[in-house]
Amino acid sequence: MAGKGGGGAWKVAYADFVTAMMALFLVLWLVSQDQKIKEAVQRSFTHPFATLTKESTGIIPNKDVQAVNSRNGNFDSASAVELAMLRRLNEDLLKSLEKSPESEDINESVRLDMTPDGLRISIFDRSRRPIFKPQTSEFTPYGEWVVSTISWQIALYKSFTVELEGHTESGHAPIRPDYGDWEISSDRATATRRKLIANGVSSGQIRKVAGYGDTISMPATQPEDESNRRITIMLKIRAGKETNA
Repeated sequence: MAGKGGGGAWKVAYADFVTAMMALFLVLWLVSQDQKIKEAVQRSFTHPFATLTKESTGIIPNKDVQAVNSRNGNFDSASAVELAMLRRLNEDLLKSLEKSPESEDINESVRLDMTPDGLRISIFDRSRRPIFKPQTSEFTPYGEWVVSTISWQIALYKSFTVELEGHTESGHAPIRPDYGDWEISSDRATATRRKLIANGVSSGQIRKVAGYGDTISMPATQPEDESNRRITIMLKIRAGKETNA
């Protein structure tokens, strides 16, 4: 009996040895990777439910996804984690906006678009549901709710940069000789920046605040269409060493 027991001990020792060698192999493999891969692995443990995408089977995207991403935009071969986080943020924003009693007209007020550069959030200042008080950069109560709700979600994701743009429709006379479309679109973008920061978004995330007046219309719209009176919040993946968890 003693002989039989001793005869199986080597199997246990061998299994432990193989396990240790596999762990050593994984450590050596991780050490040999570039910094972006290491950061992706770190984020996978920090945010275990926000790391996978539909296109990949793990932390590192497959080669086909890398090729598509490199052709279509700034989502390079090490950004699958950030892309998954953008999708998660997109879903969280939709849930937050739709579950409130204020959400009756939310589809007319907010549009979310995944683009090759990131997630674009368009907030429309429509006459029926205004975001700003007429001819000012002061938020309406509804505008306060919309922008605050969006801010709370963005504040949970520190790894993205934020760019803010103000736009107007054309056809309006200047509010006063020294204050027209350019000024009000810039002031509304600045007011949105302040609201984001007041609700938890880091000031360091915000990289651009600009007003474009009536120079950039929405696709397939006339310049005079009120849908051009809007604020755009663009969330972008940080480039290279800027990326933080």
